[in-house]
Amino acid sequence: MYKKILLPLVLSEKSSWEKALPVAISLCHTYGASLHLLTVLPEFNMPMVGSFFPANFSEKAHQALKEELKQWAKEKIPEDIKVQRVVADGSPWETIIEISKKVDADLIVMAAHNKRNFADYVLGPNSAHVVRHSKKSVMVVR
Repeated sequence: MYKKILLPLVLSEKSSWEKALPVAISLCHTYGASLHLLTVLPEFNMPMVGSFFPANFSEKAHQALKEELKQWAKEKIPEDIKVQRVVADGSPWETIIEISKKVDADLIVMAAHNKRNFADYVLGPNSAHVVRHSKKSVMVVR
């Protein structure tokens, strides 16, 4: 039923993967699916934001995050699951949808965030945006 499962996560935010990861792993084992891990960096290229960082900050941040994601996957994902790792820039929910299309994911598994901060009231949580706008199946784990 599922061949490619996308798991968006924020490595430094345990709540973004703590409950969703076991579900994604179980689904991979059940269906023989591959797991595509995605972490999204904010865009540093915007002139207003980018001017506060050194010229090559984005490239260094990407490389550091790729290494961190590689190590994280090695520690958390069983060896019998085929894993792909993606580090991308942009708006989290838009990037999740974009990458789900690029990797041709059958399912997006993501954690529900229930943080109550100002951005959630203005923008809404990323999982709600993904559910609303994605043409792929989305499983939100609480």
